[in-house]
Amino acid sequence: MAKIEYSLVNVGDLRLFDADTEVSPEALVETGLVKVARLPVKILGKGELDRPLTVKANKFSATAKSKIEAAGGKVEEI
Repeated sequence: MAKIEYSLVNVGDLRLFDADTEVSPEALVETGLVKVARLPVKILGKGELDRPLTVKANKFSATAKSKIEAAGGKVEEI
């Protein structure tokens, strides 16, 4: 089985977005955090998040999930 290649985004990079924003893969492409739009997006736990965001991505590391939720946000796997 082929290994899935992801576009990787760190939690700390999400501070680019204002509080209460819905962050979708399309929004990540628009801001330049994701360079290759056709790849699925995985959110990793590096960095800190200080605002509530609703983050939609294909996959989340356990650390990223807990940091997003600790900041009052939500994660949605798509």
